[in-house]
Amino acid sequence: MLAECLEYLALRPDGIFLDATAGLGSHTGAIAERLTTGFVIANDRDAESLDQARRNTGQWADRIRWHRGTFGELWGALKEAGVEKVQGLLADLGVSRYQLTAPERGFSLSVDGPLDMRMHRGQTMTADDIVNQASEKELADLIYQLGEERRSRRISRAIVRARPIHSTQRLSSVIEAAVPRTSKIHPATQTFMALRMAVNDEPAELDRLLSIAPDLVESGGRIVILTFMSLEDRKVKRSFQALAREGRGILLTKHVVKPAPEEVKRNPPSRSAKLRAVEIT
Repeated sequence: MLAECLEYLALRPDGIFLDATAGLGSHTGAIAERLTTGFVIANDRDAESLDQARRNTGQWADRIRWHRGTFGELWGALKEAGVEKVQGLLADLGVSRYQLTAPERGFSLSVDGPLDMRMHRGQTMTADDIVNQASEKELADLIYQLGEERRSRRISRAIVRARPIHSTQRLSSVIEAAVPRTSKIHPATQTFMALRMAVNDEPAELDRLLSIAPDLVESGGRIVILTFMSLEDRKVKRSFQALAREGRGILLTKHVVKPAPEEVKRNPPSRSAKLRAVEIT
């Protein structure tokens, strides 16, 4: 949803913008390309993704300031860039293509790799730790609450009985045996999502972003957030609605914005994307 993101950001050539989830630099580069005297602060918690993003956006290097950190560390990104506020903030909460396709990162169901799932390898806890150390109840609760997987008890029971489990393919096969496939979606998809969210503390990180974002953006500036899970979309929706009720924001998307059918056809993973935007008053 690149075009929609740029439209709702309302880019100014001389503005300063924050891409809170730079990933491989797609949004960062598109923003930088449209700037003249302004610049974009590109933040990501994954140092390896940022290295690739630098290479991918080299032609606009003079319009980009780089920062590695979590959402809770975004104030540091602005401080390093020498600014107090930005004219727009973009956060794409999807997992980067690099993380999904690199076997050693342990995110993918389709290729075998270690049960890692850390968005930054400097983190200590991995998915392996959770899968092999959490109790059956803890696993079931995690899979149900974060993955919204109704079959969480059956899955957690199967995981505990199959321990030790150290690879993505082994985990996915254990889950598929416990809850056989009933649709095109692999039965381990929601469990993998829940583990990734737990490893990276994603719910709390999103809470931190929603808490500080209105203070990072100047009056008249905009916050644009792309989510891919209903759990996240509900949080963003409620946060933006609260800003509107408090007189701190104007809702720009009274209804969620979804990708056009043409984009879904061209890029199937985009089908889950939901965009919401608010203007800070």
